[in-house]
Amino acid sequence: MKSFIAFSKKEFIEYLRTYKLFISIMIFLILGFLNPISAKYLPEIVSLVMPEGVMNIPTPTVLDSWTQFFKNVPQMGLIIFLIVFGGIVANELHKGTLINMLSKGLPRHTVVLSKFITISLVWTFCYYLSFAITFLYNLLFWTDTSVYCLFASVSFVWLFGLLMISFIILGSILTKNMAGGLLLAGLAYVISMIISIFETLAQYSPIYLTNQNLALLTKSVSLSDFIPSISLTVIIIIINIFLSMSIFNKKQL
Repeated sequence: MKSFIAFSKKEFIEYLRTYKLFISIMIFLILGFLNPISAKYLPEIVSLVMPEGVMNIPTPTVLDSWTQFFKNVPQMGLIIFLIVFGGIVANELHKGTLINMLSKGLPRHTVVLSKFITISLVWTFCYYLSFAITFLYNLLFWTDTSVYCLFASVSFVWLFGLLMISFIILGSILTKNMAGGLLLAGLAYVISMIISIFETLAQYSPIYLTNQNLALLTKSVSLSDFIPSISLTVIIIIINIFLSMSIFNKKQL
């Protein structure tokens, strides 16, 4: 446990030193502000630019703000986050900086678990920071801010982010480079998209957690519809972590 805590502290210091934490926080801060502001004022800007009567723009609601949130954060925010942290395992494997620590008795499984947990904590903080900012601005801009199953819908995207992090770590260990982690995460995303095309399998695809959020908010789907994708996603995360530890234990550094 002491080795885990010590290595995790080293990881957080590294995130600060390399500005990974700063960049991630700034990206999600910006997205948090943009979601409600664009939903609130973009229709007004469009109406000023377009000739009168050409386009009938409905009055924006809080649902428009959450629509922006579920478009921007799971796509732009998560992609940038994965790129920023994509080399977190590969860089140390490539430079050989782990050799000294491992030679002093640091268990290899501790390295994998620590990296997954620390990156996941950063993802959790940044993601819910963006959510909190959007939520607070929604309270300022609209009087009716009630949305059906909002917190559940937000949590589904967070879980999908953990899945992508697990693929990043597994891919980095397999290939010893940043591109391998990103390629594996991208491949997993594409496979999830292909599975979601088939109606009978769509609910089992992890991507269901991110592309059916608005449907849940509008009550087009129910919470129970997400159970298969949640279950499969959790299972894949666990498998990825165990595979990462197993491969790393046997890997020649």
